[in-house]
This record gives sequence, C-alpha cells and structure tokens, in this order.
Amino acid sequence: MSDRFELYLTCPKGLEGLLAEEARGLGLEDVREHTSAIRGTADMETAYRLCLWSRLGNRVLLVLKRFNMKNADDLYDGVNEVEWQDHLDAIGTLAVEFSGHGSGIDNTHFGALKVKDAIVDKLRNAAGERPSVDKLNPDLRVHLRLDRGEAILSLDLSGHSLHQRGYRLQQGAAPLKENLAAAILIRAGWPRIAAEGGALADPMCGVGTFLVEAAMIAADIAPNLRRERWGFSAWLGHVPALWRKLHDEALARAEAGLARPPLWIRGYEADPRLIQPGRNNVERAGLSDWVKIYQGEVGSFEPRPDQNQKGLVICNPPYGERLGDEASLLYLYQNLGERLRQACLNWEAAVFTGAPDLGKRMGIRSHKQYAFWNGALPCKLLLIKVQPDQFVTGERRQPDRERSNDDENTQPVVSQANEPARLSEGGQMFANRLQKNLKQLGKWAKRENITCYRVYDADMPEYALAIDLYHDWVHVQEYAAPRSIDPEKASARLFDALAAIPQALGIDQSRVVIKRRERQSGTRQYERQNSQGQFTEVQEGGVKLLVNLTDYLDTGLFLDHRPMRMRIQREAAGKRFLNLFCYTATASVHAAKGGARSTTSVDLSKTYLDWARRNLSLNGFSDKNRLEQGDVMAWLQSCREEYDMIFIDPPTFSNSKRMEGVFDVQRDHVELLDLAVARLAPGGVLYFSNNFRKFQLDEHLSERYAVEEITAQTLDPDFVRNTKIHRAWKIQAR
Repeated sequence: MSDRFELYLTCPKGLEGLLAEEARGLGLEDVREHTSAIRGTADMETAYRLCLWSRLGNRVLLVLKRFNMKNADDLYDGVNEVEWQDHLDAIGTLAVEFSGHGSGIDNTHFGALKVKDAIVDKLRNAAGERPSVDKLNPDLRVHLRLDRGEAILSLDLSGHSLHQRGYRLQQGAAPLKENLAAAILIRAGWPRIAAEGGALADPMCGVGTFLVEAAMIAADIAPNLRRERWGFSAWLGHVPALWRKLHDEALARAEAGLARPPLWIRGYEADPRLIQPGRNNVERAGLSDWVKIYQGEVGSFEPRPDQNQKGLVICNPPYGERLGDEASLLYLYQNLGERLRQACLNWEAAVFTGAPDLGKRMGIRSHKQYAFWNGALPCKLLLIKVQPDQFVTGERRQPDRERSNDDENTQPVVSQANEPARLSEGGQMFANRLQKNLKQLGKWAKRENITCYRVYDADMPEYALAIDLYHDWVHVQEYAAPRSIDPEKASARLFDALAAIPQALGIDQSRVVIKRRERQSGTRQYERQNSQGQFTEVQEGGVKLLVNLTDYLDTGLFLDHRPMRMRIQREAAGKRFLNLFCYTATASVHAAKGGARSTTSVDLSKTYLDWARRNLSLNGFSDKNRLEQGDVMAWLQSCREEYDMIFIDPPTFSNSKRMEGVFDVQRDHVELLDLAVARLAPGGVLYFSNNFRKFQLDEHLSERYAVEEITAQTLDPDFVRNTKIHRAWKIQAR
C-alpha cells in the first residue's frame, strides 16, 4: 500500500471549519471542506492521530479507491477489483455502510448488498470459507459513498463514531453529542481560558457533557484515549507498533495533565435525578478531581468564591417542546441573565440555544453569534462578555401589589436582585393594562367570592392573549397570530408579555402556564397534550372544582359559563337535572349544590367523566348524581326519562372514533334540541349555549318552542369586553 492516503473525516453539520482547523493541527494536508465532512491527505501516523485526538470528528475514513460507475454491475466490478486479501481474512467479519443513490442504485440497502457480495466473492477461498457479516463489531467496516456517478470506497478506521467517548453511559432527555459539546467549548474560547488557569461553570449541566469535555481539553487528554476497539484493530493493514507509540505518547500527556493542579470546573443541575448519573459519567472519565456536580437551580449557582478568579459560564438551556414551556423558558433565561450580572462580572459566557429570541431576554448583549446544528435543529451559540457596558438597561418599576383574593396568602415575586425584571416599553404598557384590569375586576371577584376569572382578553390587539387567574396560578392562552403578522414580532411581543405578567399580577413566575390556541378540529381541544396530572382546587359559588392547567388546552372549567352555572344552582332545587356534553360536569355540581333532586351527566369521554366524578365527590355529591358515557345523540334517542332542567353546551364539531358519524353544531342543533325538548317534563326549561361565533339558531325553532336569547344575562364583568365569547338561549315547550 502507499505511504500516503486520502482521508475523509465526517462531522456534524456546521463543524466543518472547526474540524478542518483541528485536522491541520494534527497533520492532515491539502484540507478541503465538504458538507458535514472534510478531506485531505496524510500518512498512517496522522490517520491514527486523528482517530485518537479529534474532538470534533465522527469518523475517519481511509479511501481505498475512487471509480466511475453507471450501474450496479460497475459497482460490483469496481469493489471486486480491490485486493481485499490485504485488508481482511477469509474467515473475518465485515459490515458495509452505503450512502447516496443513482447510477441504477435505488436504495442504500441494495447498494450495501452489492458491495458486500463483491468483497465476499473476492475472499472466498478454495475451502469455501468466506467472510460473514457482523453489523455491531466487525473486523472491517467498509463505507461506500456514491456521489454523482463516482463511487468513493473507504475503510472506516474509527469503528464506532468518535463522539462516543465511552464515559457517558447515562444521559438525560436531550443531551448534546460529545463532539458538538467540544465544538461549542472551542468556539467559546475555552482552550484559551483554560490555558490562563480560568474556571468553568455550567448552571444547567444535565449529565455533565460540557464539564467532562472541558476537563479533557484543560488536562490535555485525548478524547478517545480510553477506547479499546477501533475500526483498524483487526484490519490487516494495521501497524500496531506505530499505534502503540502514539497511544503511549497520549497516555504520558494525560498523566502529566492530570498531575497539574486541577482547574475549577463545576456543574449545577436542578433535576435531582440527573445528579448521580452525571457524577458517574465524570468518574468513568477519570476526572473526579477536576469536575464537581451539585444540585441547584439556575438562580443559585455560584462562581468560584475567589473574586479575582475569572472564567467561562457555559450552558445549553432546554429548548421547550411541551405545552406551556414558553413561560418557564422565558423565566429561565431571565434568571440566567440576572445571575450572570450579579455573580459573574468580568467572566465570559456562552449560551447554546435553539431559541435565540429567548437569548435576548437575558439582559446582556452577545458580542458574537455562531450558527450550529443540533441534529436537525438550527441553533445559535451566543458569546457574551459579562461587563456592565454590555448590560441592557431599561425602566424598572415596582408593580401594583393589589390582589383580588387572599391577599394575605399571596407572596410578592422577588427576583434574585429583589427587583422586577426589566421591561421593554411595550411590555410596560402591557403591564399597566393588566394592573388596571386587576384593580377593577379584583374588587368584584372578591365581593362575589370568585377565585378564578379572566383578567385580560386581547384588550391590546398587538398582545393577542387571554389571561385567566386561577387563585395563585396564571393561565395564558396565546391566540395564533394571523399570517400577515411577522412571526418574529409576534414572538417578541409574547416574551414581552410573559416578562410583564408576574410583576403586574403579583404571581410567582413558576406559576405561569402558557398555551397556544389555534382553530380546533374535532376533539383536539380536549386531547391530552401533557402528562403532569397536576390538579388545582378552585372555588366558585360555594362549590369546589378541580382544574388542570397543564395537560389540556382547556382547563376543565369554562370561565365564561360561570353565570350560567350560577343560574342553574339558583333554579335547581327539587329538580331532575340533565347535563349533555357535560365535560367535567361543573354545571352538575352547581345543580347538586342548589338542591337538585338528581343529576344525570352524559359525555363520550371516559377521561372527563372520571374528572366529573372527582368534582362531584369533592363536594360530597356522589349519591343521586349519575354519570353516563355515550354519544349524546344516540343516548337521547334511546332515553325515556323526563327532566325538569336540561343544560346543553355542545362542541362546535366532533368526530370521535367512539361515536357514529360526525357532530356539527350548526348542522345538527335542530335535531339535538328536538330530541332534548322531548325529554323535558311539563314546565321544564332547557338552557342551550355554544361558542361557535358564526352560529345561527334555526329560526323555525321559535315556531315550535318558546325561545329567548339570554346571552347578555350570561356574561360576568370579566367577559363583557368579549360579548362573542358565547351565545345562550332559554327554551321551553309551548
């Protein structure tokens, strides 16, 4: 074989430039960059060095041959011509990886099969012995890349991907790959900071990937020093003496590095479940003297007590994938920025984020930004110098502390600096409106003994939110912005609002939940979108009700129907009450509270009937209150009982798998009301309501029944600004 080889090094997208710089430093020549890869020429010593020392690469591929191909036969012939006896024993094992398509190759599996056949046929001996396939730990891993009719045939010297260092056997939910973490550290200037004796802190360290990679850089430890099996271990072209020389040199450098006084490298993690896995990873890496991990929130992490010590704060905050994450992420970034300003003056900071807009909420300018990819997710690395001239100043304002209910039990929100976060001009205007609404509505709510009500409903068009108070929680629904609105502006306004809400309402930021409300189809608004299972007890008209603010788009309590529920409570004494499309049966609880002789609640969802059962039980109304699971239309058709009061609040549209056909309130309301009125006892009353804004009650119904629209009577002060929230009618048989 030749003394020099063409090498391909693959890497995550976006790291090509950094990898090229690293590879040149390790001896690779004639370096060229490609998408997610670089190539160059080198001798075998450099190839081994790249395997051992590359912190950024995924694989080191040694090119055996390039050839043009027009079809699958050309592929077979080109591979078969290689002297495979120089690379693999006839009884050895191999694995083939194939990428690309064209030239008669329609899928990678077929291409890999052709390559395998060509190698096996070449090595089959007179005794019939031939290599076998081992996809996990083969003696030889062959890679063929097809690029515009050219086949590039290579041996994979690395074996398993180089990012798999071997220390991270335990990991969190969304860990960074080790080579991406190393790239971020390099971009953040950690090699320079470490050489100067600087410190490193990660306030959201997860299982410690940044910490271990940083310590290996500082201690001059080859990232793959501990790897026992390589792609070249059983390769017949392997030169063991040369490898041992390089490996021994790397061992000596690691021993010398670890013998130096360790740098101060600390991680903090809020989730107690990740502390021990993180410490285990550090121990497996042999860096327990260098790296320490503690449990702690972002707002509590401390840099080194020595005030003269400087260093780097680095972190990868969570990206937010669940319903309601926007609020918690905003406050997380705000807390991070506050902590940097307070405790890390003159340090440097590097924040790797999939939500750059949130990075702007830290209150510190970034002096550089780098684009990265975390898998398929575009991300930004924000580099920050924690110096006063980089702080983003703004008006600071103490909120009006008046609360509507239980003032003595409501603790003020205190940031780490005992002052509210800075608000933009728009955010301050929004906060002023919230405080005005709270002052007006709070007196009414306290007088009526209401602990949950709407305090804001898109009063300012640019802040298209509905904000509800549930005792000491805030439930925020963001209305989907029209397509004509710039998404970046909409996002900025949302974060302005989220920053203002805790201050204006006097609610701890951890008790703000946000959801996005879009046009719903079918039963989507009732579908579970999270799984925290946390219920909160609220009060209304002398009854206790359970709400869930996190798991569904709706909370289990439609606040706009409060006046209707109170009317039902006032009129229910001695009556048989029927609640159709009952949801969580809050109207049935009110009827029972008002002295109803019995209540029957019908809904298709077992989940909501279980919730209804809990609401009834919470108030001691388990007896004489029946829950029925079924399609309302079918149930009415088979029902033969009479009721003195019926309440119907149907969905706009429903297509559950458990019901026959599709329910459409506009199309089907006449049949629904006819079936329901047929179940009314003499003198009985039916209350019908729905929130479909384009709904038109069929005019012919008034010819058969006494119909009275009562919408205006069913709007409390917190909904008078939105008179189209629902429409309601009182219907009686003539």
